[in-house]
Amino acid sequence: MEREFMEFDVVIVGAGPSGLSAACRLKQQAAEAGKEISVCVVEKGSEVGAHILSGAVFEPRALNELFPNWQELGAPLNTPVARDDIYMLKNADSAIKVPNLFVPKTMHNEGNYIISLGNLCRWLAQQAEALGVEIYPGFAAQEALIDENGVVRGIITGDLGVDREGHPKEGYYTPGMELRGKYTLFAEGCRGHIGKQLIKKYDLDSDADAQHYGIGIKEIWDIDPAKHQPGLVVHTAGWPLDFVGNENTGGSFLYHLENNQVVVGLIIDLSYANPHLSPFDEFQRYKHHPVVAQYLEGGKRVAYGARAICKGGLNSLPKMVFPGGALIGCDLGTLNFAKIKGSHTAMKSGMLAADAVAAALLADGQGGDELTGYVEGFKASWLYDELFRSRNFGAAIHKFGVLAGAAFNYIDQNIFGGKIPVTLHDNKPDYACLKKASEAPKIAYPKPDGKLSFDKLSSVFLSNTNHEEEQPCHLRLTDPSLPIAQNLPLYDEPSQRYCPAGVYEVVSNDDGSKRFQINAQNCVHCKTCDIKDPAQNITWVAPEGTGGPNYPNM
Repeated sequence: MEREFMEFDVVIVGAGPSGLSAACRLKQQAAEAGKEISVCVVEKGSEVGAHILSGAVFEPRALNELFPNWQELGAPLNTPVARDDIYMLKNADSAIKVPNLFVPKTMHNEGNYIISLGNLCRWLAQQAEALGVEIYPGFAAQEALIDENGVVRGIITGDLGVDREGHPKEGYYTPGMELRGKYTLFAEGCRGHIGKQLIKKYDLDSDADAQHYGIGIKEIWDIDPAKHQPGLVVHTAGWPLDFVGNENTGGSFLYHLENNQVVVGLIIDLSYANPHLSPFDEFQRYKHHPVVAQYLEGGKRVAYGARAICKGGLNSLPKMVFPGGALIGCDLGTLNFAKIKGSHTAMKSGMLAADAVAAALLADGQGGDELTGYVEGFKASWLYDELFRSRNFGAAIHKFGVLAGAAFNYIDQNIFGGKIPVTLHDNKPDYACLKKASEAPKIAYPKPDGKLSFDKLSSVFLSNTNHEEEQPCHLRLTDPSLPIAQNLPLYDEPSQRYCPAGVYEVVSNDDGSKRFQINAQNCVHCKTCDIKDPAQNITWVAPEGTGGPNYPNM
């Protein structure tokens, strides 16, 4: 098929913090050299920020470098952190507040800000456009454009107006475009579907540890002004997850923003073992703990969403470059789990890639080679040093459990400064950690009360999720028989529970047989199914552009 095409010096996939920072840096470097570098950013969300979800306590280190005058430019960093409270939750009613003396240095947030990452990305997009970057929201990159020599030459956006069987709809069909670039940067976020393809094609993870993930579920609440403490940061570990063991680990956050709002969330490591576990329901009951409920009671929930996060760190980073392009941000896996922060690291990775691209283009203007300058710049940067110092954090908790892992990390971070002379490795993939359903205890979750806890469908409604229904399903099964034939008898089909949006159901037919139902319309693009399915049978691909959640300020 002959497709229309547009040509740029650089094509960037994803208008998140890494992609937008790369775009801005490219334009800055070109202006300093008195040259022109054309930059295009393609974004699958309906607008910049629509698919962005993060905690978020934000460390401004990379922003200080990118826009030293960000305050006068109006960057939405309005709430400096005032205090850190950290608790170990022993059970549903009791907790131990951890003295600051025993908190790892990486968990201290002096000088940081509580922000909406979606709003920061909207602001970054404004800066990028002012610098001359072309941003195209509502267009989903569907595949990489690779020439006969194995060089990435850009991307192809998805076709529009295709019915469920893949046939063009009369009067509505528009074929996807080729966006051609001398270099292409992939900034799709955690478990990017093209990034996943590139890692496989170029064998980028052959020398890396297995990547590990968590699912983060988040809500925004309007709360009683009398309970609001702007700048308060609350983190917890333990209940409703493991307090001592390592089969079900994670932690929570509750941050007081401006305007009498708090954000509350739970991160559950996707290495959990019990197939009966439901991350969504764990989060709902967590909000009833007195440490959390004291702020939420009498308030109103106004937003909901979920997103997977990369937490393998330095040891799990794949090779960063391939002919004609690079992975940046969470597509690469730069989140620093020891800090529970990935925005500043994503931004820095994008800036480092942009420096390498600009140097290459300004030198010869050809493109298509491997960006060795990006790799060299990364290894010489504070980003590498920061990720190196936190390389053991997640592996310690996976191996030793919450308490012993926390003790190891305290010694590593506070005594050795992250340079303890040992590197822990954790090479068991998250999907391989599930026990058989018959070997794991069932979990009885309380019914939601409609005040602090809620059901999935009302939650998805608050995410403003929508997809064009008459399109091919973007959740693809390699073998459609496996959910019922294999996953159901072995694991009680865990997708019914690990999906935080009610996408997957096991439905009884009239004759008593079972069938697997995919409610793709509900999908909030968290990617958990692509990660956790024990048969690795589900592949998430981008639906039509604008499909998915429409987060206002997550």
